[in-house]
Amino acid sequence: MRALVTGGMGFVGSWLCAHLEAEGDHVTPTGEEADVRDAAAIGAAVEEVQPDAIYHLAGQAHVGASWNDPAATYLVNVIGTVNVLDAARRLPTPPKVVVVSSAEVYGRVAPEDLPITEETPTEPMSPYAASKIAAEVAARQAVLGFGVPALIARPFNHIGPRQSPTFVVSALAKRIVDAERSGATQLQMGNATPRRDLTDVRDVVRAYRLLVEKGTPGDIYNVASGHDVVIGDLARRLIELSGVDLELVTDTVELRPVDVPVLRGDPGKLRHDTGWEPQIPLEETLRDVLAYWRSQD
Repeated sequence: MRALVTGGMGFVGSWLCAHLEAEGDHVTPTGEEADVRDAAAIGAAVEEVQPDAIYHLAGQAHVGASWNDPAATYLVNVIGTVNVLDAARRLPTPPKVVVVSSAEVYGRVAPEDLPITEETPTEPMSPYAASKIAAEVAARQAVLGFGVPALIARPFNHIGPRQSPTFVVSALAKRIVDAERSGATQLQMGNATPRRDLTDVRDVVRAYRLLVEKGTPGDIYNVASGHDVVIGDLARRLIELSGVDLELVTDTVELRPVDVPVLRGDPGKLRHDTGWEPQIPLEETLRDVLAYWRSQD
């Protein structure tokens, strides 16, 4: 299978490319030379590769950053998606396109309405979440209007080695390793109360390939573990695994304008349609993230 991965040089993209190659696919990751905001550039890349599948991961992926620059977030997440879908529909045989959205689109969900299914109403609370809903609408239009076999993945939080320290688990692990080296006695973090559904990135990318193989065009799929963890408990578990004696301290600078209290997804549809199951336990992921930061100079 010929696969083109937008954002293939990023955290998830690099893991996805490795997985696809291990499965025997011919993989082309896009980088700066095919910026999804540039319709001509991404169109040329798609035309050259003639992919059987496109995994559209490129985008502004940080919720917090979207508050500072909503317009830039919309430009890459919405217009970038439109450009990818338009390039796909211009091929003689449009490829299957996995448009990676986000569980952030669900917003604040009442505890009695958990777990979140694909039928849960969307209530975007951040510019990032709103941009992802707009990208989903573009994907749906491409299916109905142009016949592009696109489908939408809504991953919940995914973590693993090589993730940027702008994301909470990687940030906490890096700070713990920094404390090991410096002798610091405190670990600073933002809001410790949110609960998040966490899946190892290596399991997430397996889900994306299975969606290309077995997913239904036009459909939406949650990619989730089905369990949620309190971020503060996660920080304490990382400290325990590290063996470093650290005091958790709240840093008000890191608090977001709005924080979704709890996200817990129902991956039942993904399981039913593809047979996917997460394989990597959370504790193994946390150990691997700590080991990654210890390997960095």
